[in-house]
Amino acid sequence: MITPDLYQLNPLAQRLIAAGSATGRWWLNLHVRYNTWSWIWMTVVRDLAKRGFDVVVSAFFLAVLSPLFALIALLIRLEDGKPVIFEQIRVGRHGCHFKMYKFRSMRPDAEKQLEKLLAQNHHKEGVTFKIKDDPRLTRVGKWLRKFSFDELPQFYNVFRGDMSLVGPRPPVPREVALYTLADRRRLAVKPGITCFWQIGGRAEIDFSGQVDLDVQYIEQQSLFTDVKILVRTVPAVLSGKGAC
Repeated sequence: MITPDLYQLNPLAQRLIAAGSATGRWWLNLHVRYNTWSWIWMTVVRDLAKRGFDVVVSAFFLAVLSPLFALIALLIRLEDGKPVIFEQIRVGRHGCHFKMYKFRSMRPDAEKQLEKLLAQNHHKEGVTFKIKDDPRLTRVGKWLRKFSFDELPQFYNVFRGDMSLVGPRPPVPREVALYTLADRRRLAVKPGITCFWQIGGRAEIDFSGQVDLDVQYIEQQSLFTDVKILVRTVPAVLSGKGAC
């Protein structure tokens, strides 16, 4: 039987002593079941709230920013022709692939030129890629990248459910192939348009720093955290600091 003295002990000692009797084992089993279902319930509610928030906000921005979308599309067409939208395979939650959309900011043969530019990568770890004054960028593209306007079509990805407003940025398969098991922790949630490192330095933060910040977000994610990150994203983007 569980005696009053048991509650004076630390939790581990309580469990060890309780396991020695039928009543104690029943109590432990009930305690485990309660904690398990509480965690499942909180996770489901959190995910439903996050998804609802994503749908409402992404639909709002798709509608409100439609004139800006049209202007950007026109500028891209006038400078460099088609296509206006750049489609790229990215890796999402649990390693699932999806097609991500961006306004095209580079010349049509940018992917072919990438191999020639890898040696100039500013991210020394070699997983992610960034160089200063990327020669593949168009004139309009430099402006789009500076203020992250090229990312605006990803509101459609959010509306579809491929992405979330807030979460780790979605990597390309080439990057994921270089991940360690520890790096793969950032694939535990849906990727997002913005995240901790997007508001804390953007592309200036190296890959290991990005992973640390992404894991920090995953461990403390909540709707309140998402709102805080979204609010801080606006001045971070408008400053143009760390853009690539």
